[in-house]
Amino acid sequence: MSPRTPHDDAHPHASASAAAAAPAPAPGQHVVIIEDDEALGGSAAARISRWGSTADRLSRPDDDALRRRLREPADGIVIVSRDDIVALRYALLAEHLKPGVRLVVTIFDRTVADEVSRTVPNCTVLSTTDVIVPSLLASCLAPRYAILLPAGDDVVGVRREGRTTVVERVPRRALTAGGRSRPRSTFPAWFRSLGTSARALVASFAALLTVLAVDVTLGVLVLHEHWTDAIWHAARTITTIGSSPAAEHGPGWYKIFSAASMLFALILAAVFTASVVDRFTGHRMTTILGARSIPRRGHVVVVGLGQVGLRLSAQLRRLGLRVVAVERNPHAPCLPLARALGIPVVLGRGGDRFLLERLCVRRASALAAVASDGLENIAVAVTTRAVAADQRIVLRAGGDEVTTESRSLFRIGAVCDVTHIVATSVALSVLDAAPLSVFVADGRTCALFPDDRVVDLAAWDADRERQLSLD
Repeated sequence: MSPRTPHDDAHPHASASAAAAAPAPAPGQHVVIIEDDEALGGSAAARISRWGSTADRLSRPDDDALRRRLREPADGIVIVSRDDIVALRYALLAEHLKPGVRLVVTIFDRTVADEVSRTVPNCTVLSTTDVIVPSLLASCLAPRYAILLPAGDDVVGVRREGRTTVVERVPRRALTAGGRSRPRSTFPAWFRSLGTSARALVASFAALLTVLAVDVTLGVLVLHEHWTDAIWHAARTITTIGSSPAAEHGPGWYKIFSAASMLFALILAAVFTASVVDRFTGHRMTTILGARSIPRRGHVVVVGLGQVGLRLSAQLRRLGLRVVAVERNPHAPCLPLARALGIPVVLGRGGDRFLLERLCVRRASALAAVASDGLENIAVAVTTRAVAADQRIVLRAGGDEVTTESRSLFRIGAVCDVTHIVATSVALSVLDAAPLSVFVADGRTCALFPDDRVVDLAAWDADRERQLSLD
């Protein structure tokens, strides 16, 4: 019998291979784009123009420049910024200058996004993380799907079938169960996954137990003590309170061994105490055991704990997968949130080979490099290939030439073009198309709509070109 896969438990709802039944947005609309991210603003403007509307881009306008532009007609306003507070200010100013206009704002932080939605009712807030995470989630869990959208106890997935796509409702257990066979976790792997302080704590505690066991054994066999007295005297020895009175009449070799063991126990006790104090007083992002311990098999390694990395880690945990995040900045804003969510975080450089081996990347389900720096993500991917050649790698990229050239040289993995996906979502939203999600499947940019309809946006481009040729 062949093993079960997520496809076996999936329930298809609908499929789409073209956009014949889905008309493109009405042409002739005038859109104002307020930007401080030129790549994202330019990509959104190109999409809007391709569908027959006009886009007027304003790069970091001051209040007077924005006021002058908004005196002219505008059917919609787009605000794209890397700074959520700047986006919030522009949104409030645009609503004040042109109340009731269709407004689309890109924001990372969910708290700021909720505040903008509450304050400006006619505003569509696109949380950049919400736009990107479905594609990253699918690449990490089941590459046969283009996107995965959690919906209650199930997950809505868009599965590729050649040039067509099928919308399915997939049980969560089908995504998290089974998978590729991985080597079993071992005690050495667990010990390597610990930090320096945790290793010292475990090693000193194990050594103290060994000294205790040897002392009890010698007390029973050499000093002929009852086993309860032997345990009592051995405990007094390792706590440096005193040794057994019977040791004074023991053989010479025993006295030498006992003296050495007491000195050794004194050192071990000091190391153990220091490790315990460090564990309790330090702001540890991982634990030795429990939910925030570093997983060693079947987990997902997320490199880069920004808004995208945090949301991806949280979604993976909600689906029942173990996750470990890597962040190089010890003062990153998302670290307290990760701690509150119970996500183990290791501070370090994701492109460090020794760190990846410590995180058991060979036994992981996938590695997602989702830092904001595209070059750093490429470095992580290349290092991971050197450590685990067959590992599934998911890469966040911004559509830059460096990423494209690197893909031609290295088998990096699945690349999620953040700029392209977010820009397409922005263009659809400001033109009142309102998709559930935008994704790329086999080089085709598609959109999923609330009625389980998948539209290949290339069909809209073809329709527009056909209309222009007829005109």
